[in-house]
Amino acid sequence: MYEIKKQIYLDFTKNQKSALCNFLRALVKKSPELTVDNILENFLEDEKYYLEINASRFEFLADIIEDEQFLSDTKKFLTECRRYYDYKKKQEPIIQANKEYEKKKRKFLQEVKMSKEPPTKKQLYYYDKLCKKYNIEKKELSSKLEARDEIDRLLSEHQDSVHIEIPK
Repeated sequence: MYEIKKQIYLDFTKNQKSALCNFLRALVKKSPELTVDNILENFLEDEKYYLEINASRFEFLADIIEDEQFLSDTKKFLTECRRYYDYKKKQEPIIQANKEYEKKKRKFLQEVKMSKEPPTKKQLYYYDKLCKKYNIEKKELSSKLEARDEIDRLLSEHQDSVHIEIPK
């Protein structure tokens, strides 16, 4: 899509070209069910209407809206935008799979890090309170991960009476 931008609308200023391309790209993104010809036709109809009532955001198109070069460039850009969004849509499952993989990787790395750090005072205090409440013999906790897993195990075993009052 970026290569085609260099080849079209050569008579426009940088700002004019940018504004028009952004608007056209948004039209393609908004209406994936329409063909390129339909999008072009709708754009031209709307723009002619807005030019007639002097409310166009692209006033510089007034003289060239019927020009063959303008229509050709616009169609090229719309076609390229359609290809870009179709490709992006096809890539969606791969992107989602990568996100899931990264999420699992972050979780694994977090657990590795937790397994090497000593348990926090809060974890030890909470574990101590749980052991007293359920009359369970405490064991020595060597890491944050072990403390978390042990607390989770105790809570899941005693699901019915989970509420513990911790004084502040």
